[in-house]
Amino acid sequence: MLEALAYAFMQRALLAGVLLSLVSGYYGVFVVQRGLSFLGSGLAHAAFGGVALALLLHREPLWIAVPFTVVVALLISWVRDRTRLAGDVVIGIFFALAMALGIVFLSRVPTYTSDAFTYLFGSILSVTPGDLAAAALLLVLALASLPLWGRWAYATADREAALADRLPVVRDDYLLAVLLTVTIVVSVKVIGIVLMSAFLVIPAASARLLSRSFLPMSVLSILLSLLTAVTGLLASYALDLPSGSAIILTEGAVFIFCLVLTATAARRLPALFAAKPRSPSAAADSRRP
Repeated sequence: MLEALAYAFMQRALLAGVLLSLVSGYYGVFVVQRGLSFLGSGLAHAAFGGVALALLLHREPLWIAVPFTVVVALLISWVRDRTRLAGDVVIGIFFALAMALGIVFLSRVPTYTSDAFTYLFGSILSVTPGDLAAAALLLVLALASLPLWGRWAYATADREAALADRLPVVRDDYLLAVLLTVTIVVSVKVIGIVLMSAFLVIPAASARLLSRSFLPMSVLSILLSLLTAVTGLLASYALDLPSGSAIILTEGAVFIFCLVLTATAARRLPALFAAKPRSPSAAADSRRP
């Protein structure tokens, strides 16, 4: 299997998998703990509108899809904060509108293009140096946001307390939404629009099963995301499977293992697992990071 790494396209694919898994594992914890998995799915589908617009304009899809989807994410946050509509209703409306626009744009493309198919179902083996540069920039942005991690964790654990302490929770929500959006758009070429939400959620959910505080959950989410991305990519080459699907199936296998492990531990140590765990950051930090 190691001979696969002799090929340049596999080297790029592996590097992209490593970079994107580190970033998605980092943000995935906030997606899981804030109940934003539907937002991740909605933004991934909204990215299709940006991709289709780029194909219509004969431009690089990534550079059109990113601002297009960021605008959709900001509109979702703005409408959700200023109306009585539930968040999932607002997300459903905007991602449907973005998908509909994408279908209209794609219908105007005069010739067939495989790029739309690539973004729908993912193709990590078609990663370009430009995609790698975008993934590396994502990692730089994630590292730059580390000083805000404690504030984000506090607001995730207890939003009302964070607001009472006069923390810029709303501004942080918009910033996190933008960073999450850019991560999703860059990652959809690797994983695909259809499977993107799982790429964000499953490693963090697995980490949640094994962790009782926010920091260990974050570290474990990143490690599991990295492990499953690399393992899934190598398995896709060895078994001749679609790369995105292989990565998600590997994540699913790890999730099932964690689920069985915690269920077994709960039966053997009932006193430890009798009480429902508090929110990770609350348990670790007594309300404030």
